[in-house]
Amino acid sequence: MPPLACAAPATPPGALHHSSLVMLALLLAFALIHSGGAALRSWGVERIGERAWRLLFAGLSIPSAVIVIGYFLAHRFDGLRLWNLQDQPWIGPLVWGGTAISFLFLYPATYNLLEIPAVLKPQVRLYATGIIRISRHPQAVGQVLWCVTHLLWIGSSFMVVTSLGLIAHHLFAVWHGDRRLQQRFGEAFLELQAQTSVWPFQAVLDGRQQLVWTEFLRPAQLGIAIAVAIFWWAHRFIGAGAHAFLASPLQRLLG
Repeated sequence: MPPLACAAPATPPGALHHSSLVMLALLLAFALIHSGGAALRSWGVERIGERAWRLLFAGLSIPSAVIVIGYFLAHRFDGLRLWNLQDQPWIGPLVWGGTAISFLFLYPATYNLLEIPAVLKPQVRLYATGIIRISRHPQAVGQVLWCVTHLLWIGSSFMVVTSLGLIAHHLFAVWHGDRRLQQRFGEAFLELQAQTSVWPFQAVLDGRQQLVWTEFLRPAQLGIAIAVAIFWWAHRFIGAGAHAFLASPLQRLLG
């Protein structure tokens, strides 16, 4: 199994907290673009249409996400090293297993994949099957799980700040998403809300939901499995990607 990350050069003393503050600013900018774009969707769709809005939204969200990811890779070991478990035999399987599960939540295969690039006309729908039976906000669950596993592996103060920022954004997205769906679907969403839970498996355990395993057998799940395998393979290039970002004009701009 290739390493999830390789050690980075020690952070200069004067830069101990600078990169953490920059990361928080980048996460805030991404949250404003992503959640702000979601809030303005109805307004934008009325003016330029579903496809054009989705493409505009992706055209702003994807580059901002790439910048966040690049900066994260370049500075993931910045700050204080709070722990180092990478020599433990159990940590690799735990992190990889948890990360693979997190992708099933982050990309829950409830969506029509052709709507993501707007090949088909994008639509907002209510989903009440599959992984939604486990959690009404699977992406928030997946992000928290991804943060926990990578925080265990990396163990830096920069990673703590990054994880807290990502989790805070997704907790806001839970509230914001429910609010938008209630405004759009009214009573239909309130019925879904009563039958589901944000906390994973809560609705199953208290009897409001019953898992139907056949609902998880979708072609998109194969795509998720392939994506996990590709990410596993691509981790060997993290060091090269981090050094490329450090040498880029973006790094000089961000400091």
